[in-house]
Amino acid sequence: MNIQGLDYNTQREALQLPEYGREIQKMVEVAVGLPDRGERLRCAKTIVKLMETKVPQIRENTNYKQTLWDHLYLMSHKQLDIDWPYDVSEAENIHSKPQPMPLPQTRIRLRHYGRLIEELCEKLKTMPAGKDRDELARLTANQMKRDLMQWGHGSIADEKVVDDLSRLTDGVVQLDMRKLSVGIREQTSDEPRRNKKRK
Repeated sequence: MNIQGLDYNTQREALQLPEYGREIQKMVEVAVGLPDRGERLRCAKTIVKLMETKVPQIRENTNYKQTLWDHLYLMSHKQLDIDWPYDVSEAENIHSKPQPMPLPQTRIRLRHYGRLIEELCEKLKTMPAGKDRDELARLTANQMKRDLMQWGHGSIADEKVVDDLSRLTDGVVQLDMRKLSVGIREQTSDEPRRNKKRK
């Protein structure tokens, strides 16, 4: 249905920064068209004050005035010819997207332990024998027990942890099962899991 005289947002120019609304965008367009440079600057300062009231949470940023002037520069399609009180040369960086993070391409040997355990095992392989390596091996084995508890449906056999740790370190670390922490309790299959609600 097309009614004469009605102006729809879908037929208007898309807003550069929708959070400020169409009224501010129209004010910016009026400011761009003013013939006097000083008048354009006074108008721009008034628009920036209105932009601040439209989006009051912007004041939480440390350098919010710079951001407001950057936004004004972008809303004017870079055509507002004034003596800018702030440097707006980097304003376009607002629209730049971050570079995608590269995904790790290396294969995890035992996926239920994860990449961090493999990195710890690589570290253990290069450490000299002594108290530091023994302590790191014990902590790594206890974390492996927790991982098995989480992903192995309650099975945390010490023999499996010691064997896996030896395999992941290429036989460098041979851990005594008696040194493993007894703080992690194995859950039997017929024991119900209790989800306690906090009050």
